[in-house]
Amino acid sequence: MKNPRGHSADAVVVIGGGVAGLATALRLAPQPVTLVVTAPLGIEAATAWAQGGIAAAMGEDDTPALHAEDTLKAGAGLSEPAATARITAGGPAAIDWLARIGAPFDRDASGSIALGLEAAHCRRRIVHAGGDSTGRAVLETLAKAARACPSIHILEGVRATGLLRDAHGAVAGIAARRGGETRHDETLQLASRAVVLATGGLGALYASTTNPLGAVGSGLALAAKAGAVLRDMEFVQFHPTAIAVKGAEPAGTAGPAPMPLATEALRGEGAMLLNDRGERFMDQVPGRELAPRDVVARAIFAQIAAGRQVVLDARGIAGLEARFPGVAALCRAHGLDPVRDPIPVRPAAHYHMGGLKVDATGRTSLDGLWACGEVASTGLHGANRLASNSLLEALVMAEAIAADIGGWAHAPAGPLSGAPMPAPSPARAEIRALMDRKVGVVRDAAGLTEAVRRLDELARDGTDDMALVALMIAAAALRREESRGGHFRADHPLPVAPALHSETTMEDTSAFAASLRDKAGARQVA
Repeated sequence: MKNPRGHSADAVVVIGGGVAGLATALRLAPQPVTLVVTAPLGIEAATAWAQGGIAAAMGEDDTPALHAEDTLKAGAGLSEPAATARITAGGPAAIDWLARIGAPFDRDASGSIALGLEAAHCRRRIVHAGGDSTGRAVLETLAKAARACPSIHILEGVRATGLLRDAHGAVAGIAARRGGETRHDETLQLASRAVVLATGGLGALYASTTNPLGAVGSGLALAAKAGAVLRDMEFVQFHPTAIAVKGAEPAGTAGPAPMPLATEALRGEGAMLLNDRGERFMDQVPGRELAPRDVVARAIFAQIAAGRQVVLDARGIAGLEARFPGVAALCRAHGLDPVRDPIPVRPAAHYHMGGLKVDATGRTSLDGLWACGEVASTGLHGANRLASNSLLEALVMAEAIAADIGGWAHAPAGPLSGAPMPAPSPARAEIRALMDRKVGVVRDAAGLTEAVRRLDELARDGTDDMALVALMIAAAALRREESRGGHFRADHPLPVAPALHSETTMEDTSAFAASLRDKAGARQVA
């Protein structure tokens, strides 16, 4: 392995070029940072796809305490009060920081930041930039600042392949690969004084997803293979209103392309959900279209399972094209005119509430390793993320992580070890289809058991990271015999008291899968 030019062993390695990675790198200044991204900065990050915005208590009628209360309600008993209070309290300062570095937030006639409403929020507190293009606008702002920051060295086109450990067992760098998946790849070793995973989510483990196709939980696999503790892996949020159109399958993706998204802000401005009989089927549900996402997703799923088609009728929104240019463009690209036509929708995998267990400063269970953004489980989202809290969490935690690393005194000693080379999953299409069918919006023991057994077969040799992460989700879902938030079991439809987090490691998951194999073998012998 070789050390890349421009990287120094006293730098902090940050993996990921979305809002979490960029904000962390910028907050670490003037400490040296090497930012590792798999594509040109900003190209593959899920941040750019975020239509909703950033939740922050900016209004005169709002407070962080009210924001925290809404978050705790949405989290279905698993959002942690201390983490929720801390992160919601940091929202206004995070918005001010972004504004200072040039984020072009939408403003009202008085010049104040305009605030939108989304599901399960009791106040208008969603900050937008460019209407429904908030993610892209914020990402461009952060990327421009990162490129101009002298303490940040950016390695583009580089993929982390493993975590390196020092003689004391602490994470002290990464192994990486530059180039495509060919024999001409360049193998790299980046020793560092700390590593931050900001690798995003795992929605592309599902065939029906709103995520970039690279969002397969790569950071979770890196940490799991190093022995890290993961929490609440079963909680996957399915966005209720992915636009139900057929897209071309990009070459080499082994499955459907990501589904375009009809932002929740449309429902905040009055858009209604109707079935093909013209019935407003959310009419008797508390909150109607602005009920929590898991409630809306299951209601739409039930309509589709009953043979009905579902549309989002946004035709009553004044100035729709100007206020939601992204949605209008996505619809028109697929032959729809949202000003005249209702938008066909269905649920799709969107966000992962679980992830690496971290503390208030973003530290994982492994010395020398921090995590920020969707890859982390901070205690904010619980069992069901409140709309637009994801960018908020990344921004607030980036500052906390940077402050903590600033006081980190670990000095790597001796040779580094670790980092097996993962290969692209040969079963990508099968895994995505299996997750849709068996580990989706509605789950049961039979389907989850089938998923665990097959994913265990695919993951057992340790080289298929995609199968490993999918297995950890399915196993956690099978073990949670209740329904809570984004996890719904048809065979256990009620929550169980008290509400408890689930925790696992790769070793725990492998042992659970082995127990299922043993039970199956015993039944066959009998």
